[in-house]
Formats: sequence, structure tokens, C-alpha cells
Amino acid sequence: MNDPIGQAIQDYYKKGKTNDLIINSNYTKDERIPSAYFFRTEKEMPLIERTALKNCKGRILDIGAAAGCHSLILQKKGFNLTALEISELAAEVMKMRGIQKVVCGDVYSFSGEQFDTLLLLMNGAGIGATLDGLKTLLKHLKTLLTVKGQILIDSSDIRYLFEEEDGSVWLDLANDQYVGEMKYEVIYKKLKTNFKWLFVDFETLKKVAEESGYQCSLFEEGEHFDFLARLTPAK
Repeated sequence: MNDPIGQAIQDYYKKGKTNDLIINSNYTKDERIPSAYFFRTEKEMPLIERTALKNCKGRILDIGAAAGCHSLILQKKGFNLTALEISELAAEVMKMRGIQKVVCGDVYSFSGEQFDTLLLLMNGAGIGATLDGLKTLLKHLKTLLTVKGQILIDSSDIRYLFEEEDGSVWLDLANDQYVGEMKYEVIYKKLKTNFKWLFVDFETLKKVAEESGYQCSLFEEGEHFDFLARLTPAK
């Protein structure tokens, strides 16, 4: 099974320590994510994630739940919580950690239920992969949302990667590609996978959300160009 993230999560859960994940992209190289990152406590989470958890309501769907660090907190607070994760290995870990309702599958294939809060954290917008893909994602999420429901989603404006010392910004993009549409390579031990991943600035997210039939507000700003947005169905 070629699932480097899921394998890292499972190895860390079973051994308590393991290799970092190595991340390469079309803009960065050899970035490392400790496997322990997927098991952090609420106190270890950044402000935008803590804010999202405090503002969840009703029935909750945690999309891209990974090892379940957010799901566990919400479940312990008594919420009706469903954790959705595409990785079979990560889904197994969540079950072993005691998360009561875990669904292993793709968000686009998940249907038939509606929730008051859809939670997409750890750059949840990345699931969209591209701006067009983000529109498709938001269209599908509307079918999973109650009339008065909300989407809490985070992302980052990565234009800071291109800032010069004088504050100017350089970009070298072919075919007018949006700067946040990235190509990712994730390596763990001998496992390697490639996929597209999206980082979107707030104004662009707001524009896409409004075109997709939502109201969009800036809910929290982080310390490093990251932010939390709240989307609700437009009236």
C-alpha cells in the first residue's frame, strides 16, 4: 500500500517514534513534518485550529481527519462526531484511539447525511487541489450541510514565498496558473506519492465561495499568513 502519510501515522501510533515525512513541492524542497504532528494536543495546536474547535456546533463531520487529533477533542466534548479519512491506515489508527464513528473514504463519494459543521483543518482547502477543484469541492459540501450549517476551513496565503527583501513580489507562472496550486511529493521511508495541493488566500477563497453560493467571513488569522474562514449557505 503506497500511503506514506498513513504509514507514518500508524508507525508513530504503534512505536511512539518514527521518521519524519519529507515534503517536496514545485516551490520548496526537503521540508519535514514530524509524525508526532498528527497526534498533537489542543494546547499544541495553532490558534486557528483552537478557534475552529471552539466554534463547532451540532453534528460534525471532520473531513481529512488523519490521526483524529481534532475528532478526539470534539468527541470528548460530547459532540456527535463523524471522522472521514481516505487513508485506510489512518482510519484504523483512529478506531484504535477510540473514535466511535470513522468512515474510510473519499469526501466526494460521501453522501446521504447532513451536518451542522463541516470541519476542514490542516489546510483543509488543499483537498480542492486547484481553484476549479475547490469550486467542485464546495458544491459537493453543500449537499452535506444543513440549512443553517457552517463550514470551518483553513488555508494560507503563500505569496510570502516570493517576497523580495524590498517587499516586492516575483512570480514565474506558466499559463496564468494560480500561485497556490502546488504539486506535492510526500516521502516516508521507501514510500513516495505525488498529488496536487491547494493553498488559497482569503480574498480568492471568498470569491470562489460566493460564486458557489456561500457567504464567507474571515474568522481568525494566524501568525504566518494562515487563516480560518467560515462559510454558510447564502440566503
